[in-house]
Amino acid sequence: MSLVSRLAKAERANPGKKPWKEVRIEEWGDGLVILLDELPIRTPLKKPIVVPNNKPFLANAIALEWSLLNSAQDALMKRYRTPLTQLAARVVDMHEPNVLTPSRDSTISSVMRYLDTDTLIFYAPTPPEKQRRPNKKTLRELQVAEAEPIVEWLTTVLWPGTKIECNDGDSGFMAAVRQPPETLKVIREWLEGLTDWDLVALEMATLSSKSFLIGARLVAEWSSELGVGGKSWGIEEAAMAASVEVRYQTEIWGEVKDTHDVDKEDIKRQLGAAWLLALGAEG
Repeated sequence: MSLVSRLAKAERANPGKKPWKEVRIEEWGDGLVILLDELPIRTPLKKPIVVPNNKPFLANAIALEWSLLNSAQDALMKRYRTPLTQLAARVVDMHEPNVLTPSRDSTISSVMRYLDTDTLIFYAPTPPEKQRRPNKKTLRELQVAEAEPIVEWLTTVLWPGTKIECNDGDSGFMAAVRQPPETLKVIREWLEGLTDWDLVALEMATLSSKSFLIGARLVAEWSSELGVGGKSWGIEEAAMAASVEVRYQTEIWGEVKDTHDVDKEDIKRQLGAAWLLALGAEG
Protein backbone atom coordinates (compact mmCIF):
# COMPACT_ATOMS: atom_id res chain seq x y z
CA MET A 1 0.00 0.00 0.00
CA SER A 2 1.37 3.43 -0.94
CA LEU A 3 1.91 6.14 1.66
CA VAL A 4 -0.96 8.25 0.29
CA SER A 5 -3.33 5.26 0.33
CA ARG A 6 -2.29 4.45 3.85
CA LEU A 7 -2.85 8.02 5.01
CA ALA A 8 -6.26 8.20 3.33
CA LYS A 9 -7.30 4.88 4.87
CA ALA A 10 -6.05 5.97 8.29
CA GLU A 11 -7.97 9.24 8.09
CA ARG A 12 -11.20 7.39 7.27
CA ALA A 13 -10.66 4.96 10.13
CA ASN A 14 -9.51 7.50 12.72
CA PRO A 15 -10.34 11.05 11.65
CA GLY A 16 -7.97 13.65 13.05
CA LYS A 17 -5.44 11.10 14.28
CA LYS A 18 -1.80 10.72 13.26
CA PRO A 19 -1.33 7.19 11.84
CA TRP A 20 2.45 7.01 12.25
CA LYS A 21 4.35 6.67 15.50
CA GLU A 22 7.83 7.67 14.39
CA VAL A 23 9.51 9.95 11.89
CA ARG A 24 13.13 9.11 11.24
CA ILE A 25 15.93 9.54 8.71
CA GLU A 26 17.85 6.63 7.22
CA GLU A 27 20.53 6.27 4.59
CA TRP A 28 19.11 5.12 1.25
CA GLY A 29 21.72 4.38 -1.39
CA ASP A 30 23.62 7.62 -1.92
CA GLY A 31 21.09 9.71 -0.05
CA LEU A 32 18.87 10.17 2.97
CA VAL A 33 15.23 9.16 3.12
CA ILE A 34 12.57 10.28 5.60
CA LEU A 35 10.46 7.41 6.92
CA LEU A 36 7.06 7.44 8.59
CA ASP A 37 7.45 4.25 10.57
CA GLU A 38 8.64 2.02 7.70
CA LEU A 39 7.26 3.92 4.72
CA PRO A 40 9.26 6.61 2.89
CA ILE A 41 7.70 9.99 2.15
CA ARG A 42 6.91 10.06 -1.57
CA THR A 43 6.32 12.54 -4.37
CA PRO A 44 3.05 12.96 -6.33
CA LEU A 45 4.56 10.49 -8.83
CA LYS A 46 5.02 8.05 -5.92
CA LYS A 47 8.82 8.23 -5.92
CA PRO A 48 10.58 8.20 -2.57
CA ILE A 49 12.02 11.58 -1.64
CA VAL A 50 15.74 10.91 -1.36
CA VAL A 51 17.78 13.89 -0.18
CA PRO A 52 21.49 13.97 -1.11
CA ASN A 53 23.87 12.83 1.63
CA ASN A 54 25.46 16.28 1.69
CA LYS A 55 22.16 17.95 2.68
CA PRO A 56 21.50 16.59 6.19
CA PHE A 57 20.01 19.90 7.37
CA LEU A 58 17.37 19.69 4.66
CA ALA A 59 16.55 16.07 5.51
CA ASN A 60 16.14 16.99 9.18
CA ALA A 61 13.95 19.97 8.32
CA ILE A 62 11.66 17.79 6.18
CA ALA A 63 11.47 15.23 8.99
CA LEU A 64 10.53 18.03 11.39
CA GLU A 65 7.68 19.14 9.10
CA TRP A 66 6.15 15.68 9.38
CA SER A 67 6.81 15.43 13.12
CA LEU A 68 4.73 18.59 13.62
CA LEU A 69 1.70 17.32 11.69
CA ASN A 70 -1.27 16.34 13.83
CA SER A 71 -3.17 14.01 11.54
CA ALA A 72 -3.32 12.22 8.22
CA GLN A 73 -5.65 14.98 7.02
CA ASP A 74 -2.88 17.53 7.63
CA ALA A 75 -0.58 15.53 5.36
CA LEU A 76 -3.19 15.06 2.64
CA MET A 77 -4.99 18.41 2.60
CA LYS A 78 -2.70 20.99 4.22
CA ARG A 79 0.31 20.95 1.91
CA TYR A 80 1.27 24.44 3.07
CA ARG A 81 2.44 22.81 6.31
CA THR A 82 5.11 20.84 4.44
CA PRO A 83 6.69 23.41 2.08
CA LEU A 84 10.15 21.83 2.09
CA THR A 85 8.62 18.46 1.30
CA GLN A 86 6.85 20.00 -1.70
CA LEU A 87 10.09 21.57 -2.96
CA ALA A 88 12.00 18.31 -2.55
CA ALA A 89 9.25 16.45 -4.41
CA ARG A 90 9.52 19.02 -7.20
CA VAL A 91 13.21 18.19 -7.55
CA VAL A 92 12.66 14.44 -7.58
CA ASP A 93 9.82 14.56 -10.15
CA MET A 94 11.44 17.18 -12.40
CA HIS A 95 12.63 14.70 -15.03
CA GLU A 96 9.11 13.31 -15.49
CA PRO A 97 7.20 16.58 -16.03
CA ASN A 98 3.50 16.52 -15.24
CA VAL A 99 0.68 18.90 -14.41
CA LEU A 100 2.28 19.65 -11.01
CA THR A 101 5.95 19.65 -11.99
CA PRO A 102 7.38 21.53 -15.01
CA SER A 103 10.40 20.06 -16.77
CA ARG A 104 13.95 21.17 -16.06
CA ASP A 105 14.17 23.05 -19.40
CA SER A 106 10.87 24.77 -18.71
CA THR A 107 12.09 25.82 -15.27
CA ILE A 108 15.29 27.29 -16.73
CA SER A 109 13.35 29.28 -19.33
CA SER A 110 10.91 30.47 -16.68
CA VAL A 111 13.52 31.86 -14.29
CA MET A 112 15.47 33.47 -17.14
CA ARG A 113 12.40 35.53 -18.06
CA TYR A 114 12.76 37.33 -14.74
CA LEU A 115 15.95 38.95 -16.02
CA ASP A 116 13.95 41.27 -18.28
CA THR A 117 11.87 42.63 -15.40
CA ASP A 118 14.27 42.06 -12.52
CA THR A 119 13.14 44.35 -9.70
CA LEU A 120 16.69 44.69 -8.36
CA ILE A 121 17.78 46.72 -11.38
CA PHE A 122 14.66 48.84 -11.97
CA TYR A 123 15.81 52.26 -10.78
CA ALA A 124 13.30 55.01 -10.03
CA PRO A 125 13.86 58.39 -11.72
CA THR A 126 15.73 61.06 -9.78
CA PRO A 127 13.10 63.33 -8.17
CA PRO A 128 13.15 67.11 -8.60
CA GLU A 129 15.13 68.88 -5.89
CA LYS A 130 12.00 70.34 -4.30
CA GLN A 131 10.56 66.84 -3.79
CA ARG A 132 13.60 65.49 -1.97
CA ARG A 133 13.36 64.93 1.78
CA PRO A 134 16.00 66.80 3.77
CA ASN A 135 18.95 64.59 4.79
CA LYS A 136 17.25 61.52 3.33
CA LYS A 137 18.31 59.38 0.42
CA THR A 138 15.99 59.16 -2.57
CA LEU A 139 14.42 55.87 -3.60
CA ARG A 140 16.77 55.76 -6.56
CA GLU A 141 19.84 56.21 -4.35
CA LEU A 142 18.69 53.40 -2.08
CA GLN A 143 18.02 51.12 -5.05
CA VAL A 144 21.42 51.77 -6.62
CA ALA A 145 23.22 51.30 -3.29
CA GLU A 146 21.55 47.91 -2.82
CA ALA A 147 21.90 46.68 -6.40
CA GLU A 148 25.41 47.70 -7.40
CA PRO A 149 27.34 45.42 -5.00
CA ILE A 150 25.18 42.45 -6.00
CA VAL A 151 25.61 43.08 -9.72
CA GLU A 152 29.34 43.61 -9.27
CA TRP A 153 29.69 40.28 -7.44
CA LEU A 154 27.68 38.43 -10.08
CA THR A 155 29.63 39.91 -13.01
CA THR A 156 33.06 39.36 -11.46
CA VAL A 157 32.72 36.19 -9.37
CA LEU A 158 29.83 34.17 -10.79
CA TRP A 159 29.70 35.23 -14.44
CA PRO A 160 33.07 36.96 -15.01
CA GLY A 161 33.18 39.45 -17.86
CA THR A 162 29.42 39.74 -18.33
CA LYS A 163 27.48 43.00 -18.30
CA ILE A 164 24.12 43.50 -16.60
CA GLU A 165 22.05 46.39 -17.98
CA CYS A 166 19.79 48.23 -15.54
CA ASN A 167 16.37 49.70 -16.26
CA ASP A 168 17.04 53.38 -15.61
CA GLY A 169 14.13 55.66 -14.74
CA ASP A 170 16.24 58.69 -15.67
CA SER A 171 16.19 57.49 -19.28
CA GLY A 172 12.48 58.16 -19.57
CA PHE A 173 9.85 55.49 -20.15
CA MET A 174 10.80 52.43 -18.10
CA ALA A 175 10.43 49.64 -20.62
CA ALA A 176 12.21 46.40 -19.76
CA VAL A 177 15.79 46.39 -21.03
CA ARG A 178 16.99 43.22 -22.73
CA GLN A 179 20.29 41.91 -21.46
CA PRO A 180 23.18 41.54 -23.96
CA PRO A 181 23.13 38.24 -25.93
CA GLU A 182 26.56 37.32 -24.52
CA THR A 183 25.26 37.73 -20.98
CA LEU A 184 22.17 35.64 -21.70
CA LYS A 185 24.35 32.90 -23.20
CA VAL A 186 26.64 32.76 -20.15
CA ILE A 187 23.71 32.73 -17.73
CA ARG A 188 21.87 30.05 -19.69
CA GLU A 189 24.95 27.83 -19.65
CA TRP A 190 25.34 28.45 -15.93
CA LEU A 191 21.73 27.45 -15.32
CA GLU A 192 22.12 24.30 -17.37
CA GLY A 193 25.07 23.31 -15.18
CA LEU A 194 23.15 23.63 -11.90
CA THR A 195 22.06 20.56 -10.00
CA ASP A 196 18.31 19.99 -9.80
CA TRP A 197 18.41 21.01 -6.13
CA ASP A 198 20.16 24.31 -6.85
CA LEU A 199 17.85 25.02 -9.78
CA VAL A 200 14.70 24.61 -7.69
CA ALA A 201 16.33 26.66 -4.92
CA LEU A 202 17.02 29.41 -7.46
CA GLU A 203 13.46 29.25 -8.75
CA MET A 204 12.09 29.61 -5.23
CA ALA A 205 14.41 32.51 -4.39
CA THR A 206 13.59 34.24 -7.68
CA LEU A 207 9.83 33.92 -7.26
CA SER A 208 9.87 35.13 -3.66
CA SER A 209 12.18 38.10 -4.29
CA LYS A 210 10.89 38.88 -7.81
CA SER A 211 14.54 39.03 -8.80
CA PHE A 212 16.61 36.47 -10.68
CA LEU A 213 19.77 38.32 -9.65
CA ILE A 214 18.98 38.17 -5.93
CA GLY A 215 18.14 34.48 -6.29
CA ALA A 216 21.37 33.76 -8.15
CA ARG A 217 23.45 35.57 -5.54
CA LEU A 218 21.83 33.71 -2.64
CA VAL A 219 22.10 30.25 -4.19
CA ALA A 220 25.65 30.75 -5.46
CA GLU A 221 26.71 32.07 -2.06
CA TRP A 222 25.55 28.95 -0.21
CA SER A 223 25.40 26.10 -2.72
CA SER A 224 27.41 23.07 -1.68
CA GLU A 225 28.03 22.31 -5.37
CA LEU A 226 29.04 25.70 -6.78
CA GLY A 227 31.66 26.54 -4.19
CA VAL A 228 32.04 30.20 -5.18
CA GLY A 229 30.46 32.02 -2.25
CA GLY A 230 31.93 33.12 1.03
CA LYS A 231 28.70 32.35 2.89
CA SER A 232 28.49 35.92 4.13
CA TRP A 233 25.47 37.11 2.11
CA GLY A 234 22.36 35.33 3.29
CA ILE A 235 18.63 35.43 3.89
CA GLU A 236 18.57 38.80 5.67
CA GLU A 237 20.62 40.48 2.95
CA ALA A 238 18.48 38.95 0.20
CA ALA A 239 15.28 40.07 1.92
CA MET A 240 16.64 43.61 2.33
CA ALA A 241 17.61 43.76 -1.35
CA ALA A 242 14.14 42.58 -2.37
CA SER A 243 12.27 45.14 -0.28
CA VAL A 244 13.98 48.49 -0.95
CA GLU A 245 10.87 50.26 -2.22
CA VAL A 246 8.63 48.85 0.52
CA ARG A 247 11.06 50.02 3.20
CA TYR A 248 11.28 53.43 1.55
CA GLN A 249 7.49 53.83 1.45
CA THR A 250 6.94 52.60 5.02
CA GLU A 251 9.53 55.08 6.26
CA ILE A 252 7.40 57.84 4.74
CA TRP A 253 3.88 56.58 5.37
CA GLY A 254 4.34 54.10 8.20
CA GLU A 255 3.85 50.35 8.41
CA VAL A 256 0.43 48.76 7.96
CA LYS A 257 -0.01 46.30 10.80
CA ASP A 258 -0.58 42.67 9.79
CA THR A 259 0.44 43.52 6.22
CA HIS A 260 3.95 44.90 5.89
CA ASP A 261 5.24 43.06 8.97
CA VAL A 262 3.74 39.76 7.80
CA ASP A 263 5.07 40.22 4.26
CA LYS A 264 8.53 40.97 5.65
CA GLU A 265 8.66 37.69 7.55
CA ASP A 266 7.03 35.71 4.75
CA ILE A 267 9.71 36.62 2.21
CA LYS A 268 12.36 35.53 4.72
CA ARG A 269 10.55 32.23 5.14
CA GLN A 270 10.49 31.64 1.39
CA LEU A 271 14.11 32.71 0.92
CA GLY A 272 15.01 30.48 3.86
CA ALA A 273 13.47 27.50 2.10
CA ALA A 274 15.55 28.23 -1.00
CA TRP A 275 18.67 28.68 1.13
CA LEU A 276 18.12 25.35 2.88
CA LEU A 277 17.60 23.58 -0.45
CA ALA A 278 21.01 24.78 -1.66
CA LEU A 279 22.85 24.41 1.64
CA GLY A 280 25.38 21.60 2.10
CA ALA A 281 26.64 19.73 5.14
CA GLU A 282 29.44 22.22 5.73
CA GLY A 283 26.88 24.97 6.46
